[in-house]
Amino acid sequence: MKWTNALTDYSHYLKIERGLSQNSIDSYTRDVKKLMGFLEDNDIIESPITIDAERVQQFIYNSAKAINARSQSRLISGLRSFFDYLIFENYRETNPLDLIESPKIGRKLPDTLSVEEIDKLVTTLDLTSPQGERNRAIIETLYSCGLRVSELINLKLSDLFFEEGFIKVTGKGDKQRFVPIGKLTQKYINIYIEQVRVHMPLVPEFGDTLFLNRRGKQLSRAMIFTIVKQLAEKAGIHKTISPHTFRHSFATHLLENGADLRAIQLMLGHESITTTEIYMHIDKSQLRDVMNSFHPRK
Repeated sequence: MKWTNALTDYSHYLKIERGLSQNSIDSYTRDVKKLMGFLEDNDIIESPITIDAERVQQFIYNSAKAINARSQSRLISGLRSFFDYLIFENYRETNPLDLIESPKIGRKLPDTLSVEEIDKLVTTLDLTSPQGERNRAIIETLYSCGLRVSELINLKLSDLFFEEGFIKVTGKGDKQRFVPIGKLTQKYINIYIEQVRVHMPLVPEFGDTLFLNRRGKQLSRAMIFTIVKQLAEKAGIHKTISPHTFRHSFATHLLENGADLRAIQLMLGHESITTTEIYMHIDKSQLRDVMNSFHPRK
């Protein structure tokens, strides 16, 4: 079996059997491509079936010189998944990653923004330009609905159910969920649609896409990152923030104000409640207050 054939089959498996998004598939296959590049650069002839733990360990040791512990752990996890697939398809009997331990890493939580910082970002926007109105609607949607950046750029006009107070979101693996949307965010989206978007050039295939660039096409992920980065710099906010920071802030602020963790899980589109817990900065004082308020023997 050739590496290229195995990688193609693996990509199909990730898409069809596991229902992963293209971004996730690219991430998993990138790890395998790194191993393939290592073998080629060092004139090592090994197939996906014959490569053993010692050779994989050599590759990981070589890679560890250039990447941090978190990236190394991700690399090991990606390769382990690939060889698990080969075992599943009966190409191999053992996984060469079984005896390779991932480096110990702690949970790294991104910065959150306070409500005041989010307000500062919004007030910093230049609303005299069409892009300013669009960007305000983008920021408000990211924060008020807790969307992933991929979910935001794929949002459709037909996904807006403002009378019911919801938007339909297509998440990882094309799984759909309904997320509540507040009146203020609805207002800013409607301003963008009725006063800006209606006057923009429109490429027919993106006629139903909500947020468009100046050429009438769908915004890219990179463009959303650029918008957020430039806005933070202009507002003088010295934190490492990205579009995902608004999702994290959304969940954290809801929890701090007493929202149920299960409800937050549903809005974020997490399959497991443990994933939702990673987003939360539950400090000890909050836990103490819950204990004092609800336990019968205070």
